Amino acid sequence: MVLLFLLAVVAVVTAVDVMLGFVYLWSMRVHVPQGSPFPGLAQLLALVPGRVYAWGAVSTAAVIFTVSAVRIARLGEGGAAVAKMAGGRRVNPASADPLERRLLNVIEEMAIASGVRVPAAYVMDAERGINAFAAGWDASTAVIAVTRGTLETLTRDELQGVIGHEFSHILNGDIRLNIRMIGVLAGIVFIGSIGGFLLRNTRGSRDERGAGAVLLFGLALFIIGYIGLFFARLIKAKVSREREFLADASSVQFTRNPDGLAGALDQIRESGRGGLISSRAAEELSHTFFDEAIPLGGLFETHPPIDERIERVSPGFRRVDYRARRAATAPRADAQATPPRESDAVAGFAPQQPVPPAGRRSADNGIAWGRSAGDSAKMVGTLQAGKVDYAARLLASLPAALRESLRDAQGASAALVSLLLAPAGDVRSEQLRALEAAGLGGIAGRAASAAELTRALGPAYHLSVVDLALPAVKAATLEQKRELVGALEVVIHADRRVSLHEFVLLTLIQDQVSLSGKKPPAAASKLAEMQAEAGILLSLVAHAGTRADATGSRAEGLALAMRAGAAAMGFEAPAAVASLTLEAADAALQALKRLAPLQKALLIKGLFAAVLADGTIRVVEAELMRLVGAVLDCPLPPLLAEMDPAALAQ
Repeated sequence: MVLLFLLAVVAVVTAVDVMLGFVYLWSMRVHVPQGSPFPGLAQLLALVPGRVYAWGAVSTAAVIFTVSAVRIARLGEGGAAVAKMAGGRRVNPASADPLERRLLNVIEEMAIASGVRVPAAYVMDAERGINAFAAGWDASTAVIAVTRGTLETLTRDELQGVIGHEFSHILNGDIRLNIRMIGVLAGIVFIGSIGGFLLRNTRGSRDERGAGAVLLFGLALFIIGYIGLFFARLIKAKVSREREFLADASSVQFTRNPDGLAGALDQIRESGRGGLISSRAAEELSHTFFDEAIPLGGLFETHPPIDERIERVSPGFRRVDYRARRAATAPRADAQATPPRESDAVAGFAPQQPVPPAGRRSADNGIAWGRSAGDSAKMVGTLQAGKVDYAARLLASLPAALRESLRDAQGASAALVSLLLAPAGDVRSEQLRALEAAGLGGIAGRAASAAELTRALGPAYHLSVVDLALPAVKAATLEQKRELVGALEVVIHADRRVSLHEFVLLTLIQDQVSLSGKKPPAAASKLAEMQAEAGILLSLVAHAGTRADATGSRAEGLALAMRAGAAAMGFEAPAAVASLTLEAADAALQALKRLAPLQKALLIKGLFAAVLADGTIRVVEAELMRLVGAVLDCPLPPLLAEMDPAALAQ
């Protein structure tokens, strides 16, 4: 993409210089020596002073790079900005529209199954074609947008296939590449936009000679603009096609239902409008969509042919048989919105069981883990078969009243605070009194009520509850967000001690509610340069997983975990930090977020090595790893899906 972009810049700059050369010759009436044969193009342009070309090249390049930079800055809001460009409307998490509720349910399933924060959902109401896209700077700030035609045409399985495809783009980093392309390509097509502006705004001028010159100038720029458009379309096509094959394959792997995705593609093939988008932004965003958004062919197609995509994902797909089967499951406008797969609610989950006090969980003995630290780290950002079923069962096993409350900003905030309330007794009373004293009596009452729904949920459910609550919380007012963070801090500090689980949960929520979708800072730091911060995080994980041995000592277990983790990261093992402060731990996490992607992979590998130093993984360790991964923007799918289901509610 970079090479093609630079080639496009050179081509546009050269074309502009040639045009400026002719403008100079015409305006200055340069004298051609008598007796000379009619000069060729090169000889003619050689009569133009070099400074004209120099200024033309510098100015044109400056315009291209400036427009690209400005466009990227305007996309600082990330996915939300792209969705608005396409005419998208954000779906209210509490929407009563059955088709929108079905969309939200599918997105929630996919998010929990992949470990990604639940993306905001958008609907392009004016678009009747079948299409969708994901956009954003990273997984934590991504959005997913679908057309109204997608909602009204596709069955649930087909919609799930499309959403699985878009989650692949999120997890593989395609959304960041795509949003960069929007900004970068804006620069090389801008010259043509200038020409179009001049053509539209010089008609009717009284100065016919001057108007004629401006019209010619505008026409020349407009024609040159097609050079930029040619390269823009070529770049989008080159980058997009193979990523679409990857996303299709990942969706099938994730959902384990090739007919769902193949059926969605078949509906596009048979639809009168296909996936075409009528928005003025369709050209600019064409490479982000699930299928072709504008009618281009051959060299400029941003997506592979539908027949080839269907053949790859479902070689045995029989369209006639499939359409006969799908007739009974086609969406209806009056369809009832129901939580996903309620029939699976009891399989492997028992959330209503009382939760034993901390330190007495059956899972504290550890569960054998069949992966090495390196293989465990490779789970970051992956789509794994079976996780969607796990997520559907987990969601269906949540109390219905709790799921409904998480769709409202106040209810979601109350549920998050209730996760950190003590089960009962003096500590809980002290926490509620502290909230009252801080002027947060309203949220204290709501949290106490929400605790009746959340107190039976073990650690395996906490991150899922957070993820389900975040869309409503992110859409809340600034005052509501501040109230939530303040309430969490009061509850955590009320008993004058902060557990690792409380700290990481607070850090994750703070990070997420403060995110406005803006472009994250450049990630280029190396782990070797941040050994102190890595040591602090390693200490956090080591303390969480180390238990006293038969003699009551934890020192040897801590040392073993620290050595294993440091060795996997490639540096000498530091001593475990005996007394960590919130400030130091938070500073370490924020610093480590700036690591380059492959360096983050090394960090996660080291943390898993510390967790697995004793050969087992505990429920609290598994959920702590997922929470840390969420803060570092390294999404981990549910680790507990591979554990003994009896331990999930413990």
